[in-house]
Amino acid sequence: MTTAVQPKTRPSAHPHDDAPDTSAEFERIAELPDGPQKEALRQQVVEAWIPMADRLAGQYRNRGESLEDLRQVAALGLVKAVNRYDPGRGSAFESFAVPTVVGEIKRHFRDHLWALHVPRRVQELRNRVRTAHRELSHSLDDRAPDVEEIADRTGLSEEDVRTGVAALDSFAPLSLDAPLTGTDDGYALRDTLGEQEPAYDRVVDREAVRSGLCRLPERERRILYMRFFCDMTQSRIAEQLGISQMHVSRLINRTCSRLCEQATAEAS
Repeated sequence: MTTAVQPKTRPSAHPHDDAPDTSAEFERIAELPDGPQKEALRQQVVEAWIPMADRLAGQYRNRGESLEDLRQVAALGLVKAVNRYDPGRGSAFESFAVPTVVGEIKRHFRDHLWALHVPRRVQELRNRVRTAHRELSHSLDDRAPDVEEIADRTGLSEEDVRTGVAALDSFAPLSLDAPLTGTDDGYALRDTLGEQEPAYDRVVDREAVRSGLCRLPERERRILYMRFFCDMTQSRIAEQLGISQMHVSRLINRTCSRLCEQATAEAS
């Protein structure tokens, strides 16, 4: 039967003052076979380290995600760290757990909160620019810092700063219904978007039947030309060719069906 892990303050300075000493528990976990007893001990270790995971989650608050959700993500990272930690490697658990938890939080932001796909390097530039912008805004009489000032603070090039600034809105892209800057007539971003051009479809259709048209007999080609290019009625075509309007109708239907079958066969 296992006992609950009790937090014990380490005598040396530590970034997490109440970090528990769970070295004995991890040694026991390594010795136990897979089963309920091992899982129960792992759960106790996770509960002992939860305060650290919560503090790490708190460092990412106010970035578009609720603190409660961030704590859940951090707890998931902690569970992974406990399951994967090998005390035989000699390193302290904390040195393994912290990057695992932080990595899980960053992965959550990357995979679930970015509305647009942004490369990891650009995400890192965004975070550095965002932090510098917030710090400088409080020290520059509340005015927004310019690119040069952010570059000086972060050590980034001005080009990288501009890239980071451009990525600041990638979490939540501008609505298509948002009014454009500098307009007061209700003109929105949606109004600048193009629409599907129906003429493109006609070009594709014409190219699809071009070879079939070339193989038609002269009379069928002439009938189609008069009907679809000269916009003549079937009665007018019948008068021109000296045949009945019903015959013209049958020829048009038969010829169009043949062209469609040929175009479909060539496309497949």
